Amino acid sequence: MKPVIHRRDCGAALMLVLWLLVLLTALVVAFALSARVEGLQGRSVRHATVGRYLGEAGVEVAALHLASNDSNLRWVPDGRDYDFEFERQKVSVRVRDEGAKVDLNAADMLLLGKLLEQVGADKVQADRIAAAIIDWRDPDDLLASDLGAEDREYEAAGLPYGARDRPFETLSELQQVLGMDHDLYRKLAPHITVFTGQARPDPGFASPLVLAAMGYSPVDIDQIQSLRQSWQPSLPPPALPGGVTLAPQGSGTYDISSRTTRSDGSTVEVTAIVRIGASGVFGKLYLPLSWRVGDPD
Repeated sequence: MKPVIHRRDCGAALMLVLWLLVLLTALVVAFALSARVEGLQGRSVRHATVGRYLGEAGVEVAALHLASNDSNLRWVPDGRDYDFEFERQKVSVRVRDEGAKVDLNAADMLLLGKLLEQVGADKVQADRIAAAIIDWRDPDDLLASDLGAEDREYEAAGLPYGARDRPFETLSELQQVLGMDHDLYRKLAPHITVFTGQARPDPGFASPLVLAAMGYSPVDIDQIQSLRQSWQPSLPPPALPGGVTLAPQGSGTYDISSRTTRSDGSTVEVTAIVRIGASGVFGKLYLPLSWRVGDPD
């Protein structure tokens, strides 16, 4: 006797099959989406890694040229661009001698104040922050001027810390100085250092903004810029306004910015401060003092 199949059972089986098809379709779609996301993530990581190592290659090339004894190969650390291709990718390197910057631990209050004005602070704000910088780095608890800031002033401002009373160890520490804000710090950071110990920057490599803070007139700044741009290390160094002769080589400590433009148009930048010939390790060309990898600001 043949079994009787009711229409209700057929409908239930059909619904079960349809639900299984929906479930399988959802699993396939989820797997496809997951594979696509992982593929995009892998491609992003690969591009970032390629960009990073190309940027680091730019730093290595710059260090090689800066350490060269051949004047025809030596790069000038005054912020000019050096462009080349590596592995069919564009690399642009810019080098600035750290001696061209204003040292937070050595510059006087006047120079610090003028530099702050050059980056956009008004005179009162600039004078206050310059005095607070002096009080932050000096070992005593006496105000450098009526505008300075020691522990009492930080407490009155509601800050849980006081003046450090020690030299700056990093640039970012400047953000803790009373009166300093993030926007002003970002504008100031490319022009300051903690690595030279020089009271005044080297005008031969300094930026126009630093030259203006040092008291050079616009005419003198234009002349210095023109002399630097036309000079090559294979030529005798020219005399600059003020009786200063352009140094044939830098101080040995350099700020290197290496920017890579990838085939998709995106960029990665490696910024490093290095001291050439001071690594103390055989085969190492330089000692890294700071290192940052990321998208350019």
